[in-house]
Amino acid sequence: MSDNSVRPSWETYFMDIAVLVSRRSTCVRRAVGAVIVKDKRILTTGYNGAPVGLKHCTEIGCIRETMKVPSGERHELCAGLHAEQNAIIQAAFHGVSIRGATLFCTNLPCSICAKMIINAGIKSIYYLSDYADAMSEKYLKEAAIELIKLDAAAGAGENACPSAPEK
Repeated sequence: MSDNSVRPSWETYFMDIAVLVSRRSTCVRRAVGAVIVKDKRILTTGYNGAPVGLKHCTEIGCIRETMKVPSGERHELCAGLHAEQNAIIQAAFHGVSIRGATLFCTNLPCSICAKMIINAGIKSIYYLSDYADAMSEKYLKEAAIELIKLDAAAGAGENACPSAPEK
């Protein structure tokens, strides 16, 4: 029988999966992974990158990087979709309801993703790192979506998770 003292909490388990999903990212600035969960079951995953069939930023470069656009600004210039957007789109594509679900994401969502999360009916968000978008947290709090920041540096314990890879 295995030693239950090393068994991760559900929160750590799902966040570890979000970190693994982030490794598929094709963004040259930040690798982000998202997992949507309901009743301790994974519904969808997503990572940031170009839409299906389009060239990835790892191939053609990043216009936001070239223009020196700060993180959290001018999202419309980005050729890629965010991890949260891809996870929500996958649910819609496959006809999976995510109403009442929980999002595990390596970063706090941006304001665009926050609005999508609100309308999708997601009720809580676990995340590792903040994101430079002041409107995001405002929208999520106003919509009464629970925000739980997990401790990426704690090492072990209920709120401990590995850090998402930086690029």
